[in-house]
Amino acid sequence: MINWTVFSVCLAVLVIMLGAWTRLVDAGLGCPDWPGCYGFITVPQSESSIAIANARFPGTPVDVAKGWPEMIHRYAAGTLGLVVFGLAASAVRQRRQGMPFRLPLFIAGFILLQGAFGMWTVTLKLWPQVVALHLLGGFTTVSLLTLLLLRLRKLSATPALPVRGASDAIVKPAGSDSRLANLRPWLYGGLLLVVLQIALGAWTAANYAAVACTDLPTCQGQWWPEDMDFRHGFDITQQVGPNYLGGQLTGDGRTAIHISHRAGALAVLVYLTGLLACIRLRDVNQALRGPVRLVAVTLVAQIILGLANILLHIPLPVAVAHNAMGAGLLLSVIYLIWRHHLLPRAQAAGATHIKTIHQEATA
Repeated sequence: MINWTVFSVCLAVLVIMLGAWTRLVDAGLGCPDWPGCYGFITVPQSESSIAIANARFPGTPVDVAKGWPEMIHRYAAGTLGLVVFGLAASAVRQRRQGMPFRLPLFIAGFILLQGAFGMWTVTLKLWPQVVALHLLGGFTTVSLLTLLLLRLRKLSATPALPVRGASDAIVKPAGSDSRLANLRPWLYGGLLLVVLQIALGAWTAANYAAVACTDLPTCQGQWWPEDMDFRHGFDITQQVGPNYLGGQLTGDGRTAIHISHRAGALAVLVYLTGLLACIRLRDVNQALRGPVRLVAVTLVAQIILGLANILLHIPLPVAVAHNAMGAGLLLSVIYLIWRHHLLPRAQAAGATHIKTIHQEATA
């Protein structure tokens, strides 16, 4: 089951990347219906199929080049759903052997909700509120699958029980764990910041605001553009019109969204940099060295990709990689928190053992 869970995590990241690719090539409405494409299982390509498709949807003529990105994204998402349902079924069958089954069942239910948002993305003509929630649902799915993988690996681990003696109480260093325990609220604060930044990124993408500023470090030659309209940019009651392909916000609204996303990136960079530095200083035993490095690498990579998006005017490979690295940063922070949660247990076990030895020695 672990191998299939690893596959599902990788596939979930791929689905996120394919969704970004579909959006960036303006293929979100490449197929005007759901789950098929003009009533077909695949994109219609023959002359007869195209004629039938155009007759069914006269307002949206067939564009094969935009239909395939949409359908490839749907095929990958459907495959992910089947894998998740398989994981849930396997977990239920093995629940008597201690296999966690509530989380797989929850993920399976969430996949159904995510599929509904995928449908509404098309049927509501790329309504930005639905698109943004659909993007966040993709990140939520990969996060839940990662948590499942961590739980399965923990269950499969069979650590050897060390032979303990009286000397253990003297040589066992436990100061690092106690110093790190105080950082747990700050770790969750970092996770919240990353989630909020991903939400801002989703809103930026859904409203086509990534190109609102094309210079650095200023925006349109100003540090704080005077005509930004935050009320318009973050109006969740905006009307869609015939469809939202290309966006309908004014330039002032899109600039406000873009600047907010930049400010969020700066906040994440400063906060996580300070948090990682604090962990390194307190982590005497280097128990979190690996997770800290992972977060640092993904953070730097994500910032570089974000800057490259602006300087190079949203090249497709860089923009897709930016979405994937956003998932990577989220998962690396989750992994850091997971590893941090294991530290107090080890400390408590060590403290109990020391107390037992002390009682035996003084009896």
